[in-house]
Amino acid sequence: MTTKIAILLYDGHTALDAVGPYEVLSRIPGAEVVFTAARPGPVRTDMGSLALTADVPFSEMTDPDVLLVPGGPGCAALLDDRPTLEWIRTADAATTWTTSVCSGSLLLAAAGLLAGRRATSHWICLDMLEAYGATPVGGERIVVDGKYGTAAGVSAGIDFALHMTGRMSGAQVAEAIQLVIEYAPEPPYSTGSTASAPPWLVEALRASNLVVGEADKCAPQGN
Repeated sequence: MTTKIAILLYDGHTALDAVGPYEVLSRIPGAEVVFTAARPGPVRTDMGSLALTADVPFSEMTDPDVLLVPGGPGCAALLDDRPTLEWIRTADAATTWTTSVCSGSLLLAAAGLLAGRRATSHWICLDMLEAYGATPVGGERIVVDGKYGTAAGVSAGIDFALHMTGRMSGAQVAEAIQLVIEYAPEPPYSTGSTASAPPWLVEALRASNLVVGEADKCAPQGN
């Protein structure tokens, strides 16, 4: 049987949030990964210099087995966008797994799917989950509550996709894919989380506009 995996695209999404999981999930035997958006065609990422192509519109993608929602500054404009939120709810009714990366969890929460559930997000947006009734979980790259799985910021999407692969297809498949993509990160710096980064850097980024999904861009609107 084919496992249909839908990855939502919207203007201003973060490329790695979508492409990182795609590189893993598309290698699962029997998986069909489809990029979907309100309208088919190129969809610009948050940096503006790259576009991913949505091959299928929402109207033709109503029953995925797995839904993945990436994050990015563009999600702010969708937090009160009825058509997008209604499509997320429609897709969720059919899924075995409903998932997100980074601030994409805010869209799941805005659609009413994370009320009373544990979830994570990019560290700059984490506390905003409370506005929608979710329980923010910091310090964890992957949080699973029922059929809902959320990943922390950007690069955590790769870890999350491997985790989901193991759950869906078994550890051997996940291990094989990890080896194929040679995922063995050895970052040259130790500032990959707020726990290891120096406080001055965390505060400087909170005050800057350099962080994808910064507070003023992913704050709930109309709530």
